[in-house]
Formats: sequence, C-alpha cells, structure tokens
Amino acid sequence: MAPAGSELKLGKKVNEGKTKEVYELPDIPGCVLMQSKDQITAGNAARKDRMEGKAAISNTTTSCVFQLLQEAGIKTAFVRKHSDTAFIAAHCEMIPIEWVCRRIATGSFLKRNPGVKEGYKFYPPKIEMFFKDDANNDPQWSEEQLIEAKFCFAGLTIGQTEVDIMARSTQAIFEILEKSWQPQNCTLVDLKIEFGVNILTKEIVLADVIDNDSWRLWPSGDRSQQKDKQSYRDLKEVTPEALQMVKRNFEWVAERVELLLKTKSQGRVVVLMGSPSDLSHCEKIKKACATFGIPCELRVTSAHKGPDETLRIKAEYEGDGIPTVFVAVAGRSNGLGPVMSGNTAYPVVNCPPLSADWGAQDVWSSLRLPSGLGCPTTLSPEGAAQFAAQIFGLNNHLVWAKLRSSMLNTWISLKQADKKLRECTL
Repeated sequence: MAPAGSELKLGKKVNEGKTKEVYELPDIPGCVLMQSKDQITAGNAARKDRMEGKAAISNTTTSCVFQLLQEAGIKTAFVRKHSDTAFIAAHCEMIPIEWVCRRIATGSFLKRNPGVKEGYKFYPPKIEMFFKDDANNDPQWSEEQLIEAKFCFAGLTIGQTEVDIMARSTQAIFEILEKSWQPQNCTLVDLKIEFGVNILTKEIVLADVIDNDSWRLWPSGDRSQQKDKQSYRDLKEVTPEALQMVKRNFEWVAERVELLLKTKSQGRVVVLMGSPSDLSHCEKIKKACATFGIPCELRVTSAHKGPDETLRIKAEYEGDGIPTVFVAVAGRSNGLGPVMSGNTAYPVVNCPPLSADWGAQDVWSSLRLPSGLGCPTTLSPEGAAQFAAQIFGLNNHLVWAKLRSSMLNTWISLKQADKKLRECTL
C-alpha cells in the first residue's frame, strides 16, 4: 500500500456528494479515496457556500473519530488518512439510510413531536432512521419499511438481522463518542451516521464520514455555545464575517477532536501470584489487560510464607500515585487476596487457579472472608482483566470504549450465529 501523503493513481469517480468525492484506487484493490470539498451546505443544499479550509478541517475530524472507533473495536470502512483533505477507505456499497441517535430532544425532533420541550433527555438514547432521498427531504422510515424494501448490497440482503445490527451499532457508536467528549466538557447532543457493506468481506461497517456536519456539540451542555453545523444553519444571512465565525467553530472542534485519542487517566493491574507455578494463569490476565490497553505487571509473593514481603510490594505500588487494581492468584488456601484486601484501600480481585481435584474445596478460601474485607472472586483470567477495565473505564474513556465495543461485537456475533443456524435449519 502506498505510504500516507504519496501520490495515488485515481480511478473513476464512484460518487460525488455535496461535500465530498469518492474515487476508485486501481493500485489498492477494494479501497477508495474519500476526497473532501471546501463546501458547506444546509437543508439538502438549499443553502450552499464555499468555506476555504473546510475540506482539511472535515478530514481531520473524520480521521480522528474513525481512528478512535476503530481502535475501540468498532468495524469501520476507514483505512488511514492519506492527505490533509482525503482518506483511504474500504470500498462499500452504501445503505441509503441515515441513522440518527439522540440524547437530547432538539431540532427536527421537536417539529415532528409537538409538545416535547427542547432539552428532553432520552434514556436510552433515541434511535431514528431516514431514507436518503433529497427530492422528498429524506423522509423518516420505520424498521418495517427498511426490511420491506428488500435492499441488497454487495450480495447482502438487508433483513431483520442487519437492521438490528445497525440499530445496536448506532447506539454503541453514539455512546462511545458521547463518553469521549465528556473530558472536554462537551455534550454530544445527537449524531447521524451511515453504514455500508464492504464489497470484499460482505460485512456491514460504519462508513461515509463523521465530521462537524454529523452531530450537535454543546460545550458545557449550553446550546448557545454550539460548535457544530447548526451555527451555519441558524444564520439569518450568510456574510463573510458570519462564515468566518462558522469556520472558527469548525476549527475549534478539529483541534479538540484530536484530544479524544488521548487520556490523562492512568491505571495499571498488578497480578500477585503465590507461586511461579501459577505463571501461565497470570499471563492470561496480562494478555487480556493488553486488549483494553491497560499495563499489567506480574509479581511473585506468598502471604502465608512471606507476609512482610507481600505488604512491602503492596506499599511499593501504593506510593507512586498510579491507580492500581491488584489481582490475587493463589491456589489451595488463598491467603493472598484477603491479606491484601485487609491492608490496602485499592481494589483487590481474587482469581484463583483451581485444580480439578480440590478446586471445589479450595475456592471457599476466596469466598468466605472475614468481615471488613471486600475482594470479589472471579475464576476466569479474562474476567479478572475485564473487572479491572470496568473500574478504570469509569475515568478513562478509551478503556470504556473498548468495553462498550466488546459488548457490541459479542451481541453481533450471537445475532449472526442465530441467523446462520436458522438458515441451515430452513
């Protein structure tokens, strides 16, 4: 694949929208170039203006958002940023539906639902879909209409399973981005996205773009500070000065969206094993922690045979200020977890490596604890890592995003397995 920024041989133009052009890439089979334009529109292009620099702003925003989602585990068409104004994506046949997810009632929702006041909050977020049809102003569709349309893209027929996957994915993507904007003190009000079917893998993936035209974003939850395209829609008159104000809003978002890829929150897991013979069990915990991007250290110490050393190791990790979750791995009689739990304010999780012979008896040393101790027990090494991730995810949006994405992907795999089984049965 050609390196980022290098010249690409462009094939035929696949599609052209109001704000972008899509080109085939003969040298990169199965991929296209998404080229942004210096154009801003509103009301299905009823209002349209050139905004110098918008292509680069939009490309930066989309590339950062897709990178965030992809690293979390969401399946997207994004491959990589190619230049200031273009990125490379997997070639998809697009499903002509705009999926909208709303946390706060505003905009067109209020017009379609008289009596609902602006600011009404949806728990869970509200999912809506709109058929892409400029001539009819993108009418709202129901799931039933989408299913009855019997669309087929890249050989995949859009039925109940596919609609459910897109609906569930829309909510997860919204929640990940909502959580990611919170450290910037920004409220993600709503979001519109599109899906396509990857022509090579035949999978439904998040496609098109997610830029400042795709959402409403209110700093401090204050609508009057809005930084999204609504500031352009709301202009009574488009003047050069007004367009500069809109451009500053877009630049503000593009600068901060890069911060979504980082976190100031620290955290680590320290696995304490009672014996080196438990190493393989502990390495599974470390491997699972890596999938969440959490550093993990392994130590050997026995609370029965060297309690002073166990407490010294504990103090070593308490003293440097990095939030830590301890995982105690001890077979037979587990003194390690309870001793740690009784002597630290940090979370401690038991993950005993139970044997087939005595496991049913040994596990009680992890379950029956003296009063005043609070160390839960999980038998799965992966479960111990996930529990630690859920603790860190409270203050780390990148870890939380991986957890949320994992939930989604598990749900999708079960949904697809059920569909496959029914097809075999039929």
